[in-house]
Order: sequence, then structure tokens, then C-alpha cells
Amino acid sequence: MSIINRVLTLVGVVTVSGMFVYGTQRKDDEVNDHVEKEKIVNDYNVYALDVPKNIDFAGEAMPLNKPDVYERIDRELLVNTYWQSNGLLLIKRSKKYFPIIEPILKKYGVPDDFKYLAVIESGLTQAISPAKATGFWQIMKATGRELGLEINENIDERYHIEKSTEAACKYLLASKKRMGSWTLAAAAYNGGNYGIEKYMKQQKVDNYYDLLLGQETGRYVFRIVAIKQILENAKRYGFNYEDKHLYAAAETNLVVVDTAVSSFPDFAKHFGITYKDLKLHNPWLRERHLNNSSRKPYEIKIAKF
Repeated sequence: MSIINRVLTLVGVVTVSGMFVYGTQRKDDEVNDHVEKEKIVNDYNVYALDVPKNIDFAGEAMPLNKPDVYERIDRELLVNTYWQSNGLLLIKRSKKYFPIIEPILKKYGVPDDFKYLAVIESGLTQAISPAKATGFWQIMKATGRELGLEINENIDERYHIEKSTEAACKYLLASKKRMGSWTLAAAAYNGGNYGIEKYMKQQKVDNYYDLLLGQETGRYVFRIVAIKQILENAKRYGFNYEDKHLYAAAETNLVVVDTAVSSFPDFAKHFGITYKDLKLHNPWLRERHLNNSSRKPYEIKIAKF
């Protein structure tokens, strides 16, 4: 055999061998891709949700026979169901804070469903909006003062869960009396009493679901109702947890203070807690001191450890 033929033979062997290896590798890659795709499909699925046949807010039925109403509640159910991390946090926080909010709503005769309004307003956190609405109920400074909250350099009761809930109740009761329905009162919490009345007059309707509103107020009640549905039926919507995963309110004692306090860090130390602990349970105390020249009594929560 000539040298040229021997080289061609060797090249042929290499070439054939290379084709064999390449072909086998490609087949393995295709199998692996198929397995990976099957794994993705089987491990994670997104489902369309069945909208409940009967939905209400504060005992007032949502007209699901209207196609746009059906689509709008469907949207909010989908958005909030598949925002899983936020949903779990809301479930955890609701266990901690609903027991504080619920009896106050009941005391004022405000339907229990309004606790979900606080959820969509702040996520049950001491939030501050770009417009400076503050606290669980996102109350503006002027509105808070009108509703009887103390707001100054030392004290801001918009951060006081119990007192801000009472203020929200007063606002909602006035809106219900003015608007005629709890659904419109809820919308007015976002859009303002005057704003909702103006749209009703312009559009000649008296029902929230018949109003053409801006995006935020137009979604507002639907968001409340969607959160209500999800939190009341969490496991049906795919949220899995045990009671041990939920947050709980710390036990506290109340200490009444009717004098000035020169140093809350020292005050906290006197009661065997840190200044951070004091602030966590009394976020309405805005400074490290209290100018209480009027000798007004304040109830301060001291955590038990």
C-alpha cells in the first residue's frame, strides 16, 4: 500500500470514528433536552383559575354576569395567586395582625372584609407612600388629624395600629353614609369621597361596578376581593404552610406614661428591653424623647421576654 493510500485510510478511519462519536453525542443531547423539558413541564405548571360563582364584598354581591367584571376579578386572582412570595408573607402577617384589627372593626360596626383593605394598602407593614400616606391604613397627615390622631414631632399615631384602625373606621363609616354602599366606601378610601361622587354624577350611575375610573381606583375593590378570596382559601390557591410558619404577636405589658421622657433608650433599659424592642412595639414614638408638657397619658407596650 502506498503512503498516500495509507494516509487516506487513516483519515477515513478518523473521519468515520468522528462521525460516530458526533452522532452518538447528538443523540444523547437530544435525549437530555427531552428529559429536561419533561422535568420543567412536570415540576412547574401555571393553571387558569376558576372564578368562584358567588363573590361579595361586605355582603354586597359582585356582578359576575358582566363580562368586564368577570375579567377584572380573574386578573386580580391570577396576579395575586402567582405572586407567591408576597402571598405567603401576607398570610404570615395576617395571623399576627388580624386579631388586633378585627375586634376594632366589629366595635365600630365596619364589616370584617375591610381588614383586607389594610392588606392591599400597606401589606400590613408600616409603609410610607410617595405621597406620604403612612402606616397600615395609609393615612395622610391632614386626614389623620381630622380623624383625631395626634401627629407631631414626637408622636405620629398613624403608626399606632389600634388608633389608626379606629381612624380608618371613622372615615369608612362617614363614606358609607355619604355613598350608600360599602363597596363605594371602599373605593372612596382610594379615590376620595369627592372624586367618587364626581364620577358618579358625570356618568349618571350609582354603582362602583358601573363606573369608569382610573386604573388604580378601578382595580381597587377587585384587589381587595381577590386578596380576601386567597387568604380565606389559601391552600386551595396553592399556598402550603403549617401553623408554625405563621407570625405571632409578642406578648406585651402596658406602661402608662404621663410625664416627659428625656431618653427612651434609658426608659427601655429600665424595663429590661432594648430601644429597638421599644420601637418595634411602639412605632408611633417618633423621637428618642417625649415632650409631654400637657402630662397626657400614653400607653406604651413593653414586650415580655
